[in-house]
Amino acid sequence: MPLLDHFHRPWKTLRPWEGFHSTWASTLAQRLNHGWLPPHHFAIPNVSLGNRLEIDVANLDEERAASGDAAAASAEGSTATAVWAPPKPTLSGPVDFTDLDLFEVRIFDEEDTPRLVAAIELVSPANKDRASHRRAFVVKCASYLAQGVGVLIVDAVTSRSGNLHDELLRLLEFIPDTPTASPGDLYTASYRTADAGQGGRLDVWLESLVLGVALPVMPLWISAERSVPVNLEEAYAAACDTLLMS
Repeated sequence: MPLLDHFHRPWKTLRPWEGFHSTWASTLAQRLNHGWLPPHHFAIPNVSLGNRLEIDVANLDEERAASGDAAAASAEGSTATAVWAPPKPTLSGPVDFTDLDLFEVRIFDEEDTPRLVAAIELVSPANKDRASHRRAFVVKCASYLAQGVGVLIVDAVTSRSGNLHDELLRLLEFIPDTPTASPGDLYTASYRTADAGQGGRLDVWLESLVLGVALPVMPLWISAERSVPVNLEEAYAAACDTLLMS
């Protein structure tokens, strides 16, 4: 099944990418749990679209005013009590509290106590659409790697430019032994950290993705010494079949 463009017509309309990414994550978890992972390991899909809470300030002010009037009316004829008010804030300004889209599969080792050992990250347009979102995504990946958790990123987003792989390496101040050309906007990359007690080492497996071409098999590192093959093409084709896209 060649890689389709899920972020432009016709598939953007016929099969919205949010539903496809959710199906793809679930399919990857199913394949991992039924043959790809060794004993005592399991995978769980974790899908969450960023939600932003919006408050109607005008209505809120009206409600406060109404409640204040009611309190004043009930207090007529009684002794007034001073109400303490804080001073103005020392600093005040807008801030972007990032709501990060999550389309990931988490892999756990449950031999003793369930312990996160790897994560597959399916990039969404929101992960790339602004600097704070891109930084939140790469900080999460860097945090996983710092804990020895293997990371596999799959970026098939065609509606946003930018390369999260490059931003992750910049955040880590990573200088490879053998520099290679950066991939385009579409790629998949697998990361492994090792030798944490000796200052740490990062190994990267990188493949470009091309529309109309089958996806590769990538290593997913569940420990510093052991990886499992993740057949992205197999899971992708199964997800397409589930949604009647084949």
